[in-house]
Amino acid sequence: MAHLALYRMFRPKSLDDVVRQEHIVKVLKNQIESGRVGHAYLFCGPRGTGKTSVAKIFAQAINCESPVDGSPCGKCAACQALSRPENLDINEIDAASNNGVDEMRDLREKVQYPPVAGKYKVYIVDEVHMLSMQAFNALLKTLEEPPRHAVFILATTEAHKIPPTILSRCMRFDFKLIPQADLEARLRHVFDGIGKKYDSEAIAAIARAGAGSVRDMLSIADTCAAYTEGKLTYADVMEVLGGADFDSVCALCGHILQGETGAALEIAERFLAAGKSVGMLTSDVLQFLNECAIAKSCKGARELLSMPEGDFQALAAVAKNAAPYTLLRATEIFARAESELKYSTLPRVIFEAALFKASMPQTETDTEALLSRIEMLENAVKNGVKVAAQEEKQAPVSKAKAKTQEVSVAVEPPVYDEPPVYDQPSAFEEVPDFAAAERVAAPVAEEKPVEALKPIAAAKTVQKVPAGDAKATFGLFLRSLRKTGRNGVLFTICMDLDAAYEDGVLVLSTESETMYNSMKKEEHYALICQAFAAIGMDENAFAVRLKSRQADTFTKGLEALKESFPSTKIEIK
Repeated sequence: MAHLALYRMFRPKSLDDVVRQEHIVKVLKNQIESGRVGHAYLFCGPRGTGKTSVAKIFAQAINCESPVDGSPCGKCAACQALSRPENLDINEIDAASNNGVDEMRDLREKVQYPPVAGKYKVYIVDEVHMLSMQAFNALLKTLEEPPRHAVFILATTEAHKIPPTILSRCMRFDFKLIPQADLEARLRHVFDGIGKKYDSEAIAAIARAGAGSVRDMLSIADTCAAYTEGKLTYADVMEVLGGADFDSVCALCGHILQGETGAALEIAERFLAAGKSVGMLTSDVLQFLNECAIAKSCKGARELLSMPEGDFQALAAVAKNAAPYTLLRATEIFARAESELKYSTLPRVIFEAALFKASMPQTETDTEALLSRIEMLENAVKNGVKVAAQEEKQAPVSKAKAKTQEVSVAVEPPVYDEPPVYDQPSAFEEVPDFAAAERVAAPVAEEKPVEALKPIAAAKTVQKVPAGDAKATFGLFLRSLRKTGRNGVLFTICMDLDAAYEDGVLVLSTESETMYNSMKKEEHYALICQAFAAIGMDENAFAVRLKSRQADTFTKGLEALKESFPSTKIEIK
């Protein structure tokens, strides 16, 4: 006898055997027990969720002489007759190949004949959305007022393609995808039934690949069971699925998330040179990034992912070192690349472009890339501060050294070019050494350890600010911020600001909402106030604003209009 596929061998024979469709099974059982059977049903939902199986069980149950808990008994004369292939009372029609108006006219004529073995004549129309509009019209009247002995069960994966006139005449049941835990339980039942030994990680991998479909899962399981005669392992399943090995994908994604473009590209090139599919590699990367997000966010990630311990530890290490926004950005980039691969004649170029984009946020100027870069810098500075603070606790500073040593910071900021020098060199006198002024004024009698991030107080002698010159004042502010703030991220943001005097107040403005929000953070705004105080300006002498592009365009247009018509009085109302 020819081999019977697992999804056919273990097709449900009763409603109780159907996996996780309780909301549908309960309604159908109540109808069978009460005898209130409808004339038209619509079963819709994803493939492999039990639509056709439930339709066959229901068709036999309504004809059974003594149903057991809503399911056919399988022993009465009606059940015996309907289980034979040649029975005439249960008719299955494939609408994908019988989608014309002639087939529906033939059905309309045959439905008038009474059933032979049971009480009802059942027509199961699979993939009903494939019918043409003329075929739907031919079926419409019969579906609305069928003979008393006729029951129609329409099954489809795309209910939105069915005309509303058909939908309104049917009782609709929506089948849902099967949760992974139920898929794993079903697969264990199947493997136990055929005597196949397995690892729990292999079961979880097959169920995850089934993506909520019992039939898809059993088709993969059929292949995996034939792959090895012995015990089925996680590595065997990964080999059957055709993906890249876990260690290589882990290394590839680790380099991408850390911005190591060259190393990531080398691994990807080895994959592609070995003949791996670009689409499969993209799916593997997406799957790994998704698992990283789960490992980073969920406490029970080990149980959710059901991976071997060594693989999970490697994945958790990559997830821990990745910034959350960087991980999210990389996932979005490869998700877009996967959809673009379907329509591209150069899939390799699409994948490599996504790799470059995900691992090089510094090449982009959009909000997502800027946020990713800021997050990476802040994490680096924060981690460095913690290390330096811990070292100071382990080695306290001596009394004599504390009196003479300059206040140190935990992490040296990046070295930037000097701010631009404008045409008024006299405005840029040297800013005094505030740390030195503090050391002179500070009492030396009390012994105190040096703190890692002690704020630097303003000197008694402050720099004279040029009156009304926004550029010169802004230059002094940048110099002061660089010496007093010691924050590379904030200094980089402030260099891109626009400065202008409005009613005697120095306004620092930007069109980027991301930069504005970063400057308004409590720790950043405190450093800005400290830098202005060092040049003799209090909080009332400056302001930080988010500039509206529309308002800026209006202001420039108004100024141009005044220059063009100087003799005309222009009023704004």
